[in-house]
Amino acid sequence: AVMMKTERYTTVPNKDTHVDIINIKGIEDIGYMQQDIILLNSLTPDDSSRCRSGLYFLDGERRVDYVLTYQIKKPGSSRRHSSRFTDNMLTRSLRRARDPEPGVTDHHDDDKRFRREEFETNLREMGLDLERDEDTKTPGVGFVKIHAPWHVLCREAEFMKLKMPTKKVYEVKQSGSFMEKINTFIYKMTDPLHPNVEENRIEKVKRLSYPFTREKQHLFDMLDRDSFFDSKTRSSIVFEVLKRTKCTKSKFSMGITSLLGSGAYLAAYPLHDGDIDGENAQPNDRKLLYEEWASYSVFYKYQPIGLVRKYFGEKIGLYFAWLGVYTQMLIPASLVGVFVFLYGCVTVDDDIPSMEICDGRRNITMCPLCDGVCGFWNLSSACGTARASHLFDNPATVFFSIFMALWAAFFMEHWKRRQMRLNYEWDLTGFEEEEDHPRAEYEFRVVQKSLKKEQNKSKKIGVTFAIVFGVILYRISTTWALHMSSNPTTRSNVRLTVKATAAIINLVVILILDEVLVGRPGSYIYVFQSYRMEECAHGGCLMELCIQLSITMLGKQLIQNNLFEIGIPKLKKLIRYIKSKRSAFQEEEREKTLQRYETDFFLEPFSGLTPEYMEMIIQFGFVTLFVASFPLAPLFALLNNIIEIRLDAKKFVAELRRPVAARAKDIGIWYNILRGVAKIAVIVNAFVISFTSDFIPRLVYQYMYSTDGSMHGFVNHTLSHFNVSHFQNGTGPVDSLYAGFQVEICRYKDYREPPWSLTPYQVSKEFWVVLAARLAFVIVFQNVVMLMSDIVDWIIPDIPKDISIQIHKEKILMVDLFMKEEKGKNLTTGDDKANENNLKHSPILHPRPLTHTQSNCY
Repeated sequence: AVMMKTERYTTVPNKDTHVDIINIKGIEDIGYMQQDIILLNSLTPDDSSRCRSGLYFLDGERRVDYVLTYQIKKPGSSRRHSSRFTDNMLTRSLRRARDPEPGVTDHHDDDKRFRREEFETNLREMGLDLERDEDTKTPGVGFVKIHAPWHVLCREAEFMKLKMPTKKVYEVKQSGSFMEKINTFIYKMTDPLHPNVEENRIEKVKRLSYPFTREKQHLFDMLDRDSFFDSKTRSSIVFEVLKRTKCTKSKFSMGITSLLGSGAYLAAYPLHDGDIDGENAQPNDRKLLYEEWASYSVFYKYQPIGLVRKYFGEKIGLYFAWLGVYTQMLIPASLVGVFVFLYGCVTVDDDIPSMEICDGRRNITMCPLCDGVCGFWNLSSACGTARASHLFDNPATVFFSIFMALWAAFFMEHWKRRQMRLNYEWDLTGFEEEEDHPRAEYEFRVVQKSLKKEQNKSKKIGVTFAIVFGVILYRISTTWALHMSSNPTTRSNVRLTVKATAAIINLVVILILDEVLVGRPGSYIYVFQSYRMEECAHGGCLMELCIQLSITMLGKQLIQNNLFEIGIPKLKKLIRYIKSKRSAFQEEEREKTLQRYETDFFLEPFSGLTPEYMEMIIQFGFVTLFVASFPLAPLFALLNNIIEIRLDAKKFVAELRRPVAARAKDIGIWYNILRGVAKIAVIVNAFVISFTSDFIPRLVYQYMYSTDGSMHGFVNHTLSHFNVSHFQNGTGPVDSLYAGFQVEICRYKDYREPPWSLTPYQVSKEFWVVLAARLAFVIVFQNVVMLMSDIVDWIIPDIPKDISIQIHKEKILMVDLFMKEEKGKNLTTGDDKANENNLKHSPILHPRPLTHTQSNCY
């Protein structure tokens, strides 16, 4: 059976991307009749609860599969009737759709009304049932309820090649009896962690699925036609019709997306199954999801991914499945990260460089940290910073970096195997995503395009530079003010205070400033000819980077994302509800229960999964890119994701309109982005360990310069000498005394020649040795870790063995099913031919003609 394409049901050609102006003719030209607007309003209202809830038409039989909403013209306002619109008039209408002039408001209303009427007429011609409801408790909003009859569902299911369950049932077996026993044992042990939903049970049998076709309806399990196409499938079929149905008689096909963009309709959405709470809430999938998935009380349970897919579709189901796998894999990473942090806590008292810095008897006088205002200071005052740096800057961080690189590889492979298992369970094997058609709403916006785009781009660049410059000024002014404080405690904690507060404002700017070469005493690098660049602390830069990452992760992940994700939809819902109350309706009318389609109208529209994926990709970057400087990042990510899963679930179930179910066999481009981030993370961690931490300088000193092979003398080895008489004018301290003594030589952290050498203040031989060791470590670390990741990728197969066997078994069963059907057809055809031949030679039905002899005898 081949579906016939009508004039009003065509796809948009990929190559035809130009925009045609819609030519809406007069009423008499399009054959508009008043009776066409009557959309089943003559039906008698049903008193059943399902009709009153708004899930069904007034007859109580036909289910509402989709809803269109539009703005109703306020009573008493005048409207100019126009019989014909020209192209120029419509062009002006499109360009001024968002900000119409008062004189053309009526023209826009007529334009939208005529397009709605023609679009709805075309929908009825496509076989859909429509029912209008303007007498609602939502003032200023009209609703068009859409129902797809059985023949439309079958036609579109065949066109969309939807896989539907057949009558053939086969047994699902594990790869072996031993593995089956292990899986059964694990399932029983973790039974309290499984949600109480039917879709989450282990299935012993599975129905064979096949792309739906009307010619082979007898093969499919159609005992109950009402449940053969579930609610998500029905809504996706109706959306396909809405998307591909023309609303004008021009050659340019515009569907519901264009009508939404032009304002002809306010919204278009499928309905939720019912209420989630209340005394009258009937059992439904939405209520079950709210209780077993979107509640914080079940945070320890697995997600009911099967039910999520059944209600929201495969695309959203894959997102939550991926989020669950990612969160599950964060558990071992968090445990190892905590062990690395505890190792630093246990060994901090045995760290020789920290002990040397904290030893006040050494009396090492350090050079001023800033020009003019700052004075000399003792190295022992940096004891707290040095001890804190050891918590994150220790040999265990190198091991943790390698572990996290392998963890990322295992995570990718684990997700690929989980994805293939879901593809098999959800009948997505062999599914190929079709190429998307040009988006009609994008082509509509092309008409309204102006020079504002370039202006907005310049504004964004200007704002970005202003923010960056503001952070720089903040750091400089705060540092200067704290150094001038009379409180010694404030002056001693200048660095920590500035770092912590500036990290809250902007992480990227801080990283750029802290990693720039700063020069040496007497020859510092200055910005704007007067502001000196800041150098790392004497415990290394890793502590500063750790502060920045921890504040950013806690602030952005736990506060900003979670608060905004649930707060903004609730606020918008409240605003829409308050606006709807500003009407002349009687108080008793307001107190009536809203219909399901009215309640869903106040929910926030679904804006796609891109923000959800982007949030997790950024978090994945924090976890993998800078894990060498912040080993507790996986733990913070795990705690955030435990909340994030339930927060997203509650948002999808209770705060958002029900999205249209979309089929997908993978997470798309996001998987490639994850692989790219994992590869970049190896390089970034190699450079962080080499150039930000003191790991390489310590190794070089221990194996090349230490007399006894220990770390004794490492601090003195990393400090260079500077003659205070060599300060440039205005850069030296005001007071040349420190602790009552005249300072002649101060120390600073760098590998440079002393002032009494032949080449004073030039980089020393040790500098080049350490630099060579840093670069060598980067090369070795990168190649070894990437090689190990590739080995993991090669060893672990992408498709689980049992799934591969089941897929092969399905193909054999499908061939066997069709062979039996063909054999049955041949037998039926042979019997029919035999019966036909018998009938042809039957003397009763076909008597012989009388011959001449017989005639004479007669």
